[in-house]
Amino acid sequence: MPLVTTGELVTRAAAERCAVAAFNIITLEHIEAVIAGAESAEAPVVLQVSENAVRFRYGRLLPLARAAVAAAERAAVPVALHLDHVQSDDLLRQAPGAGFSSVMYDAACLPYAQNLAATRAAADWAHAQGLWIEAELGQIGGKDGQPALDAHAPGARTDPTQARAFVTDSGVDALAVAIGSAHAMTTRTATLDHDRLKRLAATLDVPLVLHGSSGVPDAELTAAVAGGIAKVNIGTALNIAMTGAIRTYLAAHPEAVDSRKYLSVGREAMVRAVAGIIGTLTNA
Repeated sequence: MPLVTTGELVTRAAAERCAVAAFNIITLEHIEAVIAGAESAEAPVVLQVSENAVRFRYGRLLPLARAAVAAAERAAVPVALHLDHVQSDDLLRQAPGAGFSSVMYDAACLPYAQNLAATRAAADWAHAQGLWIEAELGQIGGKDGQPALDAHAPGARTDPTQARAFVTDSGVDALAVAIGSAHAMTTRTATLDHDRLKRLAATLDVPLVLHGSSGVPDAELTAAVAGGIAKVNIGTALNIAMTGAIRTYLAAHPEAVDSRKYLSVGREAMVRAVAGIIGTLTNA
């Protein structure tokens, strides 16, 4: 079916008090696995390409983006394409022509005033292009001379009052909030600050996003969705599934040289991971 927009998926999820899963893709196998897993779960899904993934692909966005668009157009479920954690303005400006309906503009490591100015400029440009835009706010520095904390630094938490001002002044369509998750976690041991999430949901009038969800246990994810999270980002969980399956296959078949053999095993492991995560969100 034709590509849908991230904005419509997330807006609908927020209205229905549920969440849409957004998976970071790196290879064609990731793309195929995410779509197959979503089809198995009979649920819409967001394919995300991060700036780091573009850097890995020799700095070229179009090859992976075009593969994602082609796969999405043949999917049996709604699929949206999202450009994730963009810090480069040059990359941001490639989004509309590459099939993306949304971007996450990441200036969260900057001091608040600079973060706000950069995000406001990005939002103005994105909206002029018809793009939905997400941003991120960690913990603002300044108290006792402390620097700003990135949203996924240990101990970082988004302040609801500051978040309300940031959303109002920046004009973003969704906000990723710091409530205890962290990027690149390989164990599901994160404990979320559900009281803070409750206050954020009551204070903000835009959908809330949870980054770093691979390290969040099922029960915590379920509670986060019930508390107001409308978009759940997952990346590392797919890489864990793929790498683990390939390691097991190659250990059992040391003579293997045909990459199709072990990549297919890795891809199927990701399909199962995707379906399982979507199942958790669906039952939240």
